[in-house]
Amino acid sequence: MSSMEQTAQILLYIKPEDVATFKQGINFLRNKEDGKNYIIYVDGEKKQACKNLCKHQGGTFIKDIEDLSNRTVRCTKHNWKLDVSTMKYVNPPDSFCQEELVIETDENNGISLVELNPPNPWDTDPQIPKELADEEVQITYLTHACMDLKLGTKQMVFDPWLTGPAFARGWWLLHEPPNDWLERLCRADLIYISHMHSDHLSYPTLKILSKKRPDIPIYVGNTERPVFWYLNQSGIKLTNINVVPFGIWQQVDEDLRFMILMDGVHPEMDTCIIVEYKGHKILNTVDCTRPNGGKLPANVALMMSDFAGGASGFPMTFSGGKYTEQWKSQFIKTERKKLLNYKAQLVKDLNPGIYCPFAGYFVEAHPSDRYIKETNIKNDAAELNNLINKTCEIVTWTPKPGAVLDLGKCLKNPTDRSCIADPPPGTKILKDLWDFETYLDEIASSFNDAIFLYPSWIKEYFTWAGFKGYNLVIRMIETDEDFVALPKGYNYLVDFSDLSFPTERPSRDHPYEEIKTRTTVMRHVVKNGLLWDDLYIGFQTRLQRDPDIYHHQFWNHFQIKLPVSPPDWDSFLKREKENGVPSNSCSTM
Repeated sequence: MSSMEQTAQILLYIKPEDVATFKQGINFLRNKEDGKNYIIYVDGEKKQACKNLCKHQGGTFIKDIEDLSNRTVRCTKHNWKLDVSTMKYVNPPDSFCQEELVIETDENNGISLVELNPPNPWDTDPQIPKELADEEVQITYLTHACMDLKLGTKQMVFDPWLTGPAFARGWWLLHEPPNDWLERLCRADLIYISHMHSDHLSYPTLKILSKKRPDIPIYVGNTERPVFWYLNQSGIKLTNINVVPFGIWQQVDEDLRFMILMDGVHPEMDTCIIVEYKGHKILNTVDCTRPNGGKLPANVALMMSDFAGGASGFPMTFSGGKYTEQWKSQFIKTERKKLLNYKAQLVKDLNPGIYCPFAGYFVEAHPSDRYIKETNIKNDAAELNNLINKTCEIVTWTPKPGAVLDLGKCLKNPTDRSCIADPPPGTKILKDLWDFETYLDEIASSFNDAIFLYPSWIKEYFTWAGFKGYNLVIRMIETDEDFVALPKGYNYLVDFSDLSFPTERPSRDHPYEEIKTRTTVMRHVVKNGLLWDDLYIGFQTRLQRDPDIYHHQFWNHFQIKLPVSPPDWDSFLKREKENGVPSNSCSTM
C-alpha cells in the first residue's frame, strides 16, 4: 500500500465477553493502553461508535441525565449535546455532525473500533532530512502569533499583528515587538496569514506595510470565506496576495516548501501550515480547533501552537441565571486547566523535537475593560512547558520578543540551551503604552454617521445580513463604555423567524437574547459590514439569554457568513433623503 492510499487504524479491540455486557443505549469505553475514550450506542443488534471527543472544542462527553431515552450525551466543556443514535448535535441544533467509527466484528464476536485515515498530504514527495549548519535556520519571535523565519536564503513571516488593537478595541499586544519589526516585514520573501481574525490579519499592521512594500508576496489558504474580504474597502493596497489550495506543497526554492492545511471544525476560515526546509518540518497549528481534522505529522523538528485560552466572550460577557462571578471564576479555572492538559497531551502525542507555545500573548489593556482583564485569566506558556517537561524529553521554548532559536543547533544537541538566544540586553518585553486614542477615535468616527439618523438603518442592515427563518428574538441595546443604555440610543427588537422588527416581544414561544453593545463599536461594525467577532470575541457586548442555549446558526452566521460586500449605505441615504427628513436624534423602537 502506498503512503497516499487511505489506511485503516484499529483504535480499540473489545473482547467478546465485554461485548456481551453492552446495554441498550449508550456505553462509555476507555482504552487502558492510551487513555482515550469512546462511545458505543446499541439499538437492538445495531451498533454505532464514535470518539468521546466533542467536535466543538474537544471536551469529554458524559451521560445526559435529562435524556430518558438514553440517546444523548452532554459535553462537560460547554454543555453541548450529541445524539449518538444519529451522530448529530441537538444542542446547539443544526451545527455539527460527529464522525462515526467503523465497527468490525470478528468470528468470535469481538469487535474493533476502526478509523479510516485519509492519506497524509505531507507524505507526497518525501524529502530525506539534510544536516543544517549553524544559523542556517533561525526562528525569531516578534509578538503574539508572529514569527520571523530565516530559512537558508529566504525569510518567511507568520501572522504579523505588530501594532494597534485586534477585535475592534478588545485585544492589545502583551509584548513589545522588536524595534525593527517593520524592516523585518519589508524584507520578507513571503508572509503567511492563517485566517481573517484581526490578531492574525492585522489591518493597522498591513496598512503601514502596504505603504512601504505593497507588492510583498502574501499567502493564504483557499477558505470559503476570503481572508482579505475587507481589503477593498479598507484602503489597504496589497497587490500580491496568493490564494493556494489545501494539502499541496508550494515550492519556494530547491530547499524550501510549505503546505497550508484547513481546520477540521472551521474549514471555512481557519488554517494551519507546515513549512519544510531540507526535509525538516516546522508545524504551526495556529488557532485551529482540530488542525487538519486531528491528522498531523509526528516527530516534526519544531511545533508551534496556541495555549492561552480566553479568546472568547464566553462566559465573561454573560449575566443572569447561573452566570455569577463565582460560577465564571470556577468555569474559567477549570477550562484553562483542561486546555493546558489537552495541549500538553497533543505535544506528547506528536513528539516534536522542539515545542513553542505562542499565539496567546494578548491583553485587555484598555481601562474600560478592566473587569475582563481581571476575570479572563489565561494560561501561562512557561507552565505549559513545565508540564510537558515533567514527562518527556521534548525541548520547550517560552519565547520573548527578539529571542532567536537556531534549529540546526537544537537538532544536533537538544540539551544545549545555547541554541536559544535571549533578546538583546535592554530589550523591552511587556508593553505599557498602546496609543488607545488613535484607534478608538477611528472606530468612534462612525458614531455620528448620517445613516444612523434614520431608524430604518436597522431594517436595512439586518436585511443585508440575510439571516432569517430561525425562531429567535433578540433585543439590541446601544450603550456607553460601561454598558449602560444610552438615553437616546437605539433599543430595538429583531424577530428572525420572519425578519420583522416588532415593538414588543411576540406572544408565541421563542428563545430570547438581550445584547448590549458599546455604541461606537456596534456602529463601526454596522457601517463597514464587519463580522460580529469584533463584538463577541472583542468583549464589546454584555449578553443575557432565555433559555440559556447557544444558538449556533445565529452566531455562526454573524461571525462567519455575512455578505462579503458591505451594505450599500450610499443608496440607502439617497433613498431616505428622498423619502423625508431624518430623525433629530437616535430613536427607540
